[in-house]
Amino acid sequence: QVQLVESGGGLVQPGGSLRLSCTGSGRTFSAYAMAWFRQAPGKEREFVAAIRSGGSTYSADSVKGRFTISRDNTKNTMYLQMNSLKPEDTAVYYCAARNTGLSLSSRDYNYWGQGTQVTVSS
Repeated sequence: QVQLVESGGGLVQPGGSLRLSCTGSGRTFSAYAMAWFRQAPGKEREFVAAIRSGGSTYSADSVKGRFTISRDNTKNTMYLQMNSLKPEDTAVYYCAARNTGLSLSSRDYNYWGQGTQVTVSS
């Protein structure tokens, strides 16, 4: 089992950058596939990016070229570097973990953090 805690959210102007972190407890963090999802008010939770235990990644088309997912297993931490932020990126961002393989569906993830708010506004 793993517990996840996100940090790094905040208010940023359009075109700005933020880096989100997700730190996990437990000695088996490196074995989990990890992902970022986001949920805007009145909308369903949507996939942002995912990373396998070995480091290969997949990102949603809406964030390709702007967001980069990475992980440092020595620190039990996953990151989401967000550049060129747009107002439509405003949402609560959640990190998630599952035991095997990547998935774009939130239903396939067993463990979730509490979320961190990202607001992009001038």
